[in-house]
This record gives sequence, C-alpha cells and structure tokens, in this order.
Amino acid sequence: MTAAHEVQGRGRAVQGTLDDLGTPLAEVTFVVVDLETTGGSAADSAITEIGAVKVRGGVELGELGTLVDPGGPVPPFITALTGITTAMVTAAPRMDSVLPAFLEFARGCVLVAHNAPFDIGFLKAACAANGYAWPAFPVVDTVDLARRVLGKDEVPNCKLGTLARFFRTRTEPTHRALADARATVEVLHGLIERLGSFGVTSLEELRGFAKAPTPEQRRKRHLADDVPSAPGVYLFEDAGGEILYVGKSGDLRSRVRSYFTGSETRRRVREMVGLAERVRTIVCATGLEAEVRELRLIAEHKPRYNRRSKFPERAIWLKLTAEPFPRLSIVRECRDDGARYLGPISSRRQAEEARAALHEAVPLRQCTQRLTVRLVERGRARTCALADLGRCGAPCDGRESPDAYAVHTETAHAIMEGDVRPVVAAAQVRIDRLASELRYEEAAAQRDRLAAFVRAAARGQRLTALARLPELVAARPGFDGGWELSVVRYGRLAAAGTVPPRAHPRPYVDALIATAETVFPPGGGAPGGVALGAPPSSGATAEEMECVLRWLDLPGVRLVELDGAWTCPAHGAEGLRAWIDNAYTSHDPDAGQGRR
Repeated sequence: MTAAHEVQGRGRAVQGTLDDLGTPLAEVTFVVVDLETTGGSAADSAITEIGAVKVRGGVELGELGTLVDPGGPVPPFITALTGITTAMVTAAPRMDSVLPAFLEFARGCVLVAHNAPFDIGFLKAACAANGYAWPAFPVVDTVDLARRVLGKDEVPNCKLGTLARFFRTRTEPTHRALADARATVEVLHGLIERLGSFGVTSLEELRGFAKAPTPEQRRKRHLADDVPSAPGVYLFEDAGGEILYVGKSGDLRSRVRSYFTGSETRRRVREMVGLAERVRTIVCATGLEAEVRELRLIAEHKPRYNRRSKFPERAIWLKLTAEPFPRLSIVRECRDDGARYLGPISSRRQAEEARAALHEAVPLRQCTQRLTVRLVERGRARTCALADLGRCGAPCDGRESPDAYAVHTETAHAIMEGDVRPVVAAAQVRIDRLASELRYEEAAAQRDRLAAFVRAAARGQRLTALARLPELVAARPGFDGGWELSVVRYGRLAAAGTVPPRAHPRPYVDALIATAETVFPPGGGAPGGVALGAPPSSGATAEEMECVLRWLDLPGVRLVELDGAWTCPAHGAEGLRAWIDNAYTSHDPDAGQGRR
C-alpha cells in the first residue's frame, strides 16, 4: 500500500510513503513532567513541587524545577513520603507565578507523565484556579505504554520505581519532582526503543498504540456476536470450561464487546481475553438481580481474574464469648453458640481498633485463658498487669464476683445490640483530656478507635435489621414507565421481576411472591439470633445485603409489603456515622488521600 499524495524533490515528483503521514518521533519535542502534591485529589489538594525535562531525539533541551507554596501546611504523611516540609515551601513561589513559566516551557510540546491523569488533572485545576485556558497539549502516559509493551514476566507492575529498575535508569525515583521526571525520561526512551519492534515510528502511532486492541482482542471479537442487549451477568470461560472472569452490566452486549476494543487497557483483563474461548451470559430482570448474581457466582467459582468478592467467608467479626467470664475475641466465623457478634468488619486492624474502643468503655478481661468459676474460687487463675492498672475487672484474682462481672457482660451485650452511647462517652472523655493536654496524636488514635467501632457497629446494625425480616417486597420506577420488583427474605434477594408500563402491578407482585425462593431464617449468634455471615442454606452474605440496601435507598423506591419490623436501634451507631466522618474532615482535610 502506498501513500496517496506526492512530494516534490529536485524538480520531479517523488512517491510518498506512509511515514510521511505522521510526525517522526525523532522530531517530537517531549516535556516530561512530574508533580508532588499535598494529597491525591486535585479538588482539595495543591501542588508542592513541579519538575519538567524537555527532550527531543534523545537529547535534553532544558529543565524546570521548583518548589511551590501550596498555601497551607504539608500533611505529615506527605512529608514522610517526599521529604518536603511546610518550612521548605513557605518561602517558595506560589502557583500563580510558577504556572506561566511552566506553560511557556511546555508550549508547542507533547506532555509526558507517569500516570498522566494524576499530573494533568492537577495542572488543569491550577489553570482553572488562576484564569488560564488549558492548552491542547497532546499527552502520552508511560503507564499505558508500559502495560502494552512489557509482559507480566518482565515486570510485576508498572510503578515508576519498578520500570526504572527494569530499564536501569541512571536516575532513581525518589518522590521528588525533578528526579522522578528525569527517571521518566529514561523510561520513555526505553519504551520507545521497545516500540520499534511494533513498527511505531511516529507520534500519532505512539499515542494510538496504548489504545489499540491487541491481536488477541481482534481475533476474539466473535465471542460477543450472540450476546443480548439486556441486563445480566457474563462469564468468560476457557477451552476447558473453567470460569475465568465474572462481571455484570445493564447492557450485556455493549459491555462484553468493550473487552475486544482498545478501550480495554487493563493488562490482566487482556491476558484473560487471550485465554477465553467462550462468553456465557445470564439475562436478569433487573440491575439488582444482576449485581447479586455476580456476587454469588464469584463467591461460588472464585474466578482467578476477579479480585473482589471472592472470599465472603473470610469476613472478620468481634465476638463476645459465651463463657462464665466472657471476653472479646476476633474471629472469622459466626456460630450458633450463644455468643454476641459485631460486624462484619473490613480488616483485622479495624477489628482490633473497635475492640480497643469497647475495652475503654467496659472493663472486660483481655486475657485469653480459659477462666471458670471453679478455677477462680481455688485461686489457680493467672493474673496480668492490666488488673494492677485498673484496666480490667480482674475476675481472675477474685476482685469481682461472677455476679459483678456479669454487669460488665450485660453492658457489652447492650452496646453490641444497639446502645453505643457508653463507648462514645468513654472515647469522648479521653479525646477531650488528651486534646487539652496538647497530646493530639494520642487523641487522634482514640478518634480512630471510636471511628472503627462506630463504622463496624453501624454496618452490623443496618444489616441485622434487614436480615431479621421474613419478607420485604419493594418496587422502583423503571426507565420505560413500568416498575422493577424485588422480593427480599431474611436479607437474601429471593426474586426479581418487572411490571410492564401501564399494567396493574398487583398481579405481578403476587406472582413474584408465589414463585420466590424459599429462604429459611438464618441461625447464628449475632443480635437477635441473626448471623450475618452467610449461614448454611439460608440468608445472604453481608455484601449481598448491602447491594439490596443500596437499591432500597435509590430515589423512587417504594415498600409494597413488609413482614416484620424494619428498625434500627434508637441509640445505635448509624446516626453517628456522619459525625465521625465530619470529625475526620474538620481535623484533617487530607484524610484518606494518598499519593500515587
């Protein structure tokens, strides 16, 4: 194939080539930029340092590097990561004077960044804040290029430090802007060298390379041919029938087809597409049914290319044991053993924080020895330092009788069942005292303990309220003028259906209830006899119930029928979640934000 145009050379026509259609990479001027910031969001964080290197044809043309005054303190975790302190940026120029210099430095060039959306997002926000129109810079992301060029057997991930080691760059990334920009220049050159084997020689080919589908994706586009345009679940399977990946969509055909286009750039997913030989679909009546079916299929088959929701059985719980002198224990299973459970909790660390908060309010024993009344009466129980410090009721040495210790147990029962006021009051006293003594880090640690407890208790109480209901029927307006129906029994989605537009809903509701799955009351030791841990043959996982609750919270949802009382405790943790979140926001604007 030849180019359609001709170029003139020395007075005669010369047939052009395809290379004439693009800008050769050797003639492109790149400006490789890196930023350091006070947080991970351009909406409420600021730039603390800019580093940029201008290169063309492998030759460095110039550098720009400066600290920037963000207009506020640098958070401690950013200082620990980058070494940039508040004192260092106090005397630095502000963004309104740095930005014009950068824009002039980069004028007419192609911007390059590692994880470009992060850096470009901050630069666009800075332009908007200072009244500059964002220039239409072409942008190249070295992360996207690395994902296409390098195999999993070559690099475990595409972090800048990993790529710098792979390409043996002279500059080591240090989370300082100019050093990271210099390292990114060398990574870019290494990637361009690798791209030569793919026939990429122009800027246009370079920018399109990361978005182009792989040969495997193009070859397997036929797998989406028979996929219907309906809500449901899709399963990618290999030649042996193993389920590789499970997903959901409101439009199965559109979603599955996207896996075979250049818009799908995730390396693991592209690898999965290379192994897939068929796509099986399950059409669902509603989006909620699709979401729930996806969770159940992932938990059942545990596909190797799914990362989330594969192990619902690994949920973590805070357990108040059922023994003569109960204690708080962190466990991974709810049993029908008469104990009280709080959770599920997202991580063991959060469970430990929640347990510590409860211990501050109730002096339950913290030792793990098996303690019986007979052992205490004979004086054979071991004692610990907590008893001497007054942090424990110390039933082990007889200071408290079984009846006196039972008062602590009942208080803990009441807290776990719904009255969280004792925990909040105890934590607030300690936070106020530590803050008055200017011991702010210790006060923050107490706040974190309280937050972990409130969030765990709120989640557990919200899910328990749903799991106790024998039956709940709800309807949501559909996009076509009809209704979406859901039947929920003991927290489990038992049936889903739709009502056509302008049809009377009652017959459809009755038919759906009559054909819904039979769900037996879940057993276990959580409050009210409900264990939120997917008990055998009945109930639902916590994640499934949260899907149902999110659906019930959508605008326009109406309760059709309700068997039982759907309530949360008057003094429960749910009402404190906003208060806890506000405490974090007001004390630390950058809480929860991280640098890439």
